[in-house]
Amino acid sequence: MYEAAKLLYNNVSNFARLASTLVHLGEYQAAVDSARKANSTRTWKEVCFACVDGEEFRLAQICGLHIVIHADELEDLISYYQDRGYFEELIALLEAALGLERAHMGMFTELAILYSKFKPQKMREHLELFWSRVNIPKVLRAAEQSHLWAELVFLYDKYEEYDNAVLTMMSHPTDAWKEGLFKDIIAKVANVELYYKSLSFYLEYKPLLLNDLLTILSPRLDHSRAVTFFSKVNQLKLVKPYLRSVQNHNNKSVNEALNNLLTEEEDYQGLRASIDAYDNFDTIGLAQRLEKHELIEFRRIAAYLYKGNNRWRQSVELCKKDKLYKDAMLYAAESKDAELAETLLQWFLEEGRKECFAACLFASYDLLHPDVVLELAWRHNIMDFAMPYFIQVMREYLSKVDKLEEAESQRKTEEEWHPSQRTQATATPPHQATLLHPPLQVTLLHLPLLQVTLLRLPLLQGYPAPPAAAAGYPAQPAAAAGYPAQPAAYGFNM
Repeated sequence: MYEAAKLLYNNVSNFARLASTLVHLGEYQAAVDSARKANSTRTWKEVCFACVDGEEFRLAQICGLHIVIHADELEDLISYYQDRGYFEELIALLEAALGLERAHMGMFTELAILYSKFKPQKMREHLELFWSRVNIPKVLRAAEQSHLWAELVFLYDKYEEYDNAVLTMMSHPTDAWKEGLFKDIIAKVANVELYYKSLSFYLEYKPLLLNDLLTILSPRLDHSRAVTFFSKVNQLKLVKPYLRSVQNHNNKSVNEALNNLLTEEEDYQGLRASIDAYDNFDTIGLAQRLEKHELIEFRRIAAYLYKGNNRWRQSVELCKKDKLYKDAMLYAAESKDAELAETLLQWFLEEGRKECFAACLFASYDLLHPDVVLELAWRHNIMDFAMPYFIQVMREYLSKVDKLEEAESQRKTEEEWHPSQRTQATATPPHQATLLHPPLQVTLLHLPLLQVTLLRLPLLQGYPAPPAAAAGYPAQPAAAAGYPAQPAAYGFNM
């Protein structure tokens, strides 16, 4: 009957039915030709499935290329192949379909999933080429189920799920961790807590690369918390380069951790430089620890720290104990404490350090009292050592006396230049004087040149003339020639 149907369908040009008939007759090539003429998706599927069942995979691929371009039909085709175990042929079909003009996302996605299941070695190459054309969440699930951790990290990175990428690399470092990739991704994570997890991970997995990681994390890292973490695991020595690189923030925890490391390493020069550059740390606590250090240079730093906290007496005592004479003299001079400087002088004499006594006289020159120095020098019979000091003191006092004499001489010279003005200024009180007679008013006015002018007001009409000069007093002098006579008035002759 199929032969008769073949003739009939061929005569009426019903290529869809003709293709079905040819499939039943086992004429797969002719069926494919008829399906091409019918150009129907349903016909293509029927012929393709028949070719698969007949293991005519070349013809099945020809049919399949016309099916996979339809996203709705792709899942049925893949299931048909997989149910019969033809994975290689299915992969070959999809690989051939990638070059079609109508290739869509589903094709790239399904091929990636097939690679993850059956050819994992090809998945990475496929993703690097077509990651932008796959459905990343769907491929992510497939990669995770197939334990393809490196590919999973790659997809997380492209999908901008940096937190998951970092967690995957730390969970599966053998397969997924790569130094450069990890450093690039860790800087982009949103959850800062991953920073501290990554520190633990590097400490166990790659401890020698820890400082490189810290350099990248430092802009967003809480340095105090990081120092606390490394202190707990006793690994501060390992991250010393990191501590130095972030010390410019002048963080207290960082400064104290680095100072402790330098103390343990007995690097007194580095410790002194750190103390001078960064002051945010417990100076008294460090000084008390260094005070008991076995090396004299660290005890010297302790005295320096005491000095910085204005504990001058402790600083000088520590210098005296270690016989750091120069430091003791400098600190005593900086303290501006005369009693401390004199105490240090006495100590030098008790120790028989006459040269230090002489040097201290000039180091604390402004603080010492000459009488105290003279007494000490006389009692200990070391006037020769104190004599340069007394020469300097004598010269200073003579200079002061000379300046005073010069000032006094200048003052007397100025008095001789203005004798009359100074006499008037002395005789006349600096205020206005009122007249004795109520009806008359006489005012003393002070002018800029200290001249005093007596203003006489004429007698008011109705008042009697003044009486004649009393016995023993001279009469009013007559007016000079050419000048009018002076009217009679009350007042004083100035």
